[in-house]
Amino acid sequence: MVYLPTVLFAVGEGAVLPLIPVLATGLGADVPMAALVASALVVGQLCGNIPSGRLVSKIGERFTMVYAGLAAMVAGSGMLLATSLPLFTAAVFLLGFCAAAFGLARHAFMTTRVPTRFRARALSLLGGCFRLGVFVGPFVAAALIRVTGAELATVWFMLACVAVLVVLVLLGPDPERSSPALLKPTGAAVAEDTGEVVTGSIPVADQRGVLRTMWAYRGVLSRLGISAACLSAVRSARQVVLPLWGVSLGLDATTIALIVGVSGAIDFALFYASGQVMDRFGRIWAGMPALLLMGLGFVALSFTHDLDSAMLWYGALAAVLGVGNGLSSGILLTFGADLAPEREPATFLGSWRTLTDAGGAAAPLIVSAVTAAVSLSLATGLMGVIALLGAAGFLRWTPRYLARHDE
Repeated sequence: MVYLPTVLFAVGEGAVLPLIPVLATGLGADVPMAALVASALVVGQLCGNIPSGRLVSKIGERFTMVYAGLAAMVAGSGMLLATSLPLFTAAVFLLGFCAAAFGLARHAFMTTRVPTRFRARALSLLGGCFRLGVFVGPFVAAALIRVTGAELATVWFMLACVAVLVVLVLLGPDPERSSPALLKPTGAAVAEDTGEVVTGSIPVADQRGVLRTMWAYRGVLSRLGISAACLSAVRSARQVVLPLWGVSLGLDATTIALIVGVSGAIDFALFYASGQVMDRFGRIWAGMPALLLMGLGFVALSFTHDLDSAMLWYGALAAVLGVGNGLSSGILLTFGADLAPEREPATFLGSWRTLTDAGGAAAPLIVSAVTAAVSLSLATGLMGVIALLGAAGFLRWTPRYLARHDE
């Protein structure tokens, strides 16, 4: 019940994700406009963090996922019925908003309940759930398109996944009640430490609020937070650049979905290895190789568009980007949990996720703007430079030791 709902949502979203630029193109968008439409997903995720945190604090993780699932069904229906780009973009934005609710609910749950000694592996497994969606989803999309001949079949599949998810969360056992919290809840509701085990949802509201928490922890957020935002930007750019690169090469939707799916398969295969590395050797030994591989992969890809073997390079470098992204599985979740203060974990996580999601939201906008002004190749190379800058930031600011204050 902790991981399966995330898998269902991720597989449904993963089937639709590589087809968003294709569907936008079918509604009349050119390549830069398709990138802008795709960016609505991460912009919606950015905007959904703070409202989702408030919702989790009031009704808990379980019912937050239920409401997010129902809203995702509305988003899917909007994508099916959209006859114009603005309506389609609004539906994609709402889907991103729902993804934020799922992500925040599970991040808060794991931060307060997982011991530090295997925190990275647990959170890498959570990240692996999303990677499973990126892995399986495009292959499902390719099969559905092959059978039905319609790209919108992937949206129907997403609706089916979300419907099963809502039923499962409503009828299945509640992990909030069965898993005791290791951290104390924050906010005025806590009068004293009674020593009792805390169950149920963890209140996320505190006296500071997200903006004041950002100011209070501006030191760590301006250092590791910016580096993490670079990683989030590169991840987001990968999801947009790979489908757009295929569109710009003139490939059909099935081929694009398969190449993105192979990249996702490599990504997915490495997710648990990332957690093992972080728990055994330190966070930096997962973050640095990941950013270096993605940075060099994007830079190399930017020089291949007009080559005779452009499609071969596209497939090979998509695989390299999959390796880099797989090595970073769970690292943003783990850093956020490591750095969160014990007495105020949730509002810090809200600040951390807002900052990292801002990087993810900005990347597709940068890709769209640079593509429209110059070329997709330059936009891709710029993402590579951002990845290398993020690697330098992690090398400089990652703590070498994190105290283990729980057993």
